[in-house]
Amino acid sequence: MRSTSTRIARRPEFLVTGLCFAVIVFDGYDLIVYGATVPALLQYKDWGLTPVQAGVIGSYALIGMLVGALIAGAVTDVVGRRKVMLTGVGWFSAAMMGCALAPDATWFGAFRLLAGIGLGGVMPTAVALTAEYSDPDRRSRNNALMFSGYAVGGILAAVLAMALLPELGFRFMYAIGAVPLLMLPLLLRYVPESLVFLVAKGRHEQAARTAARLGVPVPEAAPAADGAPRRKSGPTALLAGRHLVPALLFALTSFFGLLLVYGLNTWLPQIMRSAGYPLSSSLLFLLVMNLGAVIGSVLFGPLGDRYGMKPVTLLSFLAAAVSMALLSVATAAPLMYLLVAVAGFGTIGAQIMVLGYVAMHFPVEIRATALGWTLGIGRFGAVAGPLFGGFLLSSGVSTDWNFYAFALPAALATAVVLLLPGRAAAPVPAQMEVSTT
Repeated sequence: MRSTSTRIARRPEFLVTGLCFAVIVFDGYDLIVYGATVPALLQYKDWGLTPVQAGVIGSYALIGMLVGALIAGAVTDVVGRRKVMLTGVGWFSAAMMGCALAPDATWFGAFRLLAGIGLGGVMPTAVALTAEYSDPDRRSRNNALMFSGYAVGGILAAVLAMALLPELGFRFMYAIGAVPLLMLPLLLRYVPESLVFLVAKGRHEQAARTAARLGVPVPEAAPAADGAPRRKSGPTALLAGRHLVPALLFALTSFFGLLLVYGLNTWLPQIMRSAGYPLSSSLLFLLVMNLGAVIGSVLFGPLGDRYGMKPVTLLSFLAAAVSMALLSVATAAPLMYLLVAVAGFGTIGAQIMVLGYVAMHFPVEIRATALGWTLGIGRFGAVAGPLFGGFLLSSGVSTDWNFYAFALPAALATAVVLLLPGRAAAPVPAQMEVSTT
């Protein structure tokens, strides 16, 4: 039976998961809004963009995210999760307002690049905080719930684009991305620092105050099992010994996952327009894809806690490969919407599973670094996604081959997941375990 103090300890679990969810909603909106506005940008005569140029601009934010994720992975275990997250939120929100006010395509691309740096720093820290403050038995579920905020942001981008884009134009859509600036006071007040980080840095008084405010015990520094000094943290510890091969495989999986996520979120509306659908219907496909990611992640995410993350992640990517291939032959609209929803779960949802997999596999002292590494290297795939779609559309290949082209990386991701380690219990400081179980 759970004690009263343990039930109280669940409050920060819900608080942290909820706040990180809210941040990731706008993270997702700011990224997916580009795909929702690409048709309007291509029709904006003052800039005269071609599909290839639009693909290049779409990659700018992802290049920024690569830089931001790598920076976050390197510094988050030095300066703390909270500081990296709050800095990232303020940074990407200000850059989104810059996109709204950009006088030409060059400035617009520059602000997309700057926004990406902030967005890239937010994701790994949100996952790390959610994982730390979650009950180990609910870690996968909470990560899936929190990171489903990305797809919720995509739904928001698609809905607002359908309602506002024809009348208010693309600039208003990017101005909405600056709304998180209004959230900063709330985040400053309620987002806690990682207790494990505070203890590791010897900031015991701050750790005690934070733990008392949250109603949880202060975690103890985790010594090695043989009484030797506690394990090292940071990139050196991640890319050495038994962690090296899993770190490389997770990064490769993330490469394919992010190529799918950002390639489809950037180009799916335009692909459907090239297939003869009007703008409103093509944006509806974007909405359905992200809705499928939310529903699939919420339904299948908890299965990772029960059966392990490997089979769930494997089935997710396999579902993406099959659904994308079937889209090439489907003709009935209801069936196409269903397949797009499955593809949403198998791409966005699969990437959520990958991050949850990383959070559960690596020990807490290198978890944030592992997440930053996985997302940072995976960003090469994210950068490739918009470019990949832009070249496909410019090449004039049939719509069928657009779908086949995106089914291929999903199949390759499935193969890489087969090589990943199976269920692994990431070591957690004993006192933190007591506070959440």
